[in-house]
Amino acid sequence: MGKKMWIITSSLFIVLVFIVFMSLRFSDIETPKYKLLSTIGKVEIRKYPKMITATTKLSSAQYEEDGSNGFRTVANYIFGGNSSNKKIAMTAPVIMNMGDSSTLSFVMPSEYELKDLPAPNTSNVTIKTESVKILAALKYGGYSSDSKIQKYASELRSILVANKVQIIGPLLYMGYNAPWDVINRRNEVAFEISWE
Repeated sequence: MGKKMWIITSSLFIVLVFIVFMSLRFSDIETPKYKLLSTIGKVEIRKYPKMITATTKLSSAQYEEDGSNGFRTVANYIFGGNSSNKKIAMTAPVIMNMGDSSTLSFVMPSEYELKDLPAPNTSNVTIKTESVKILAALKYGGYSSDSKIQKYASELRSILVANKVQIIGPLLYMGYNAPWDVINRRNEVAFEISWE
């Protein structure tokens, strides 16, 4: 009994160390450099520069139903599923547009110009330049779900409406972590807004 317990405890410890190691190892992933314009309580008003994204269309705006499929489609592009068989560094966040025409996008590393990126091997991925945007964003932790996204989106919308901030874009979900990250998880919901 004592030996079995020691083996189980040791195995759990090794798994825990691996998870923490993986979480820390990938914590230096590039994220877009935005300018913080203001805060409204917990909401950050951010100005994002032009960014290049690899984007795929989704069949619905359901995170749990379509998020994984969209992630795999775009991940295939950056893992070498392109005209040059080139591997492109992963960045964060993964952005899910949850509007009528729902999409999932990866932001390309800032070292690339549009002309430098290889063409996708599939018509399901589009490489494009996103214009400068001002987003109102609200952070939350833990693992995400459709119900959590809607809960925080409702909170964000209420704060913006109460402060007479005009929403001009669909709901965006931004996820910053790999599935194996169990600590310090970061999720955000955001709307593009009109900001003077």
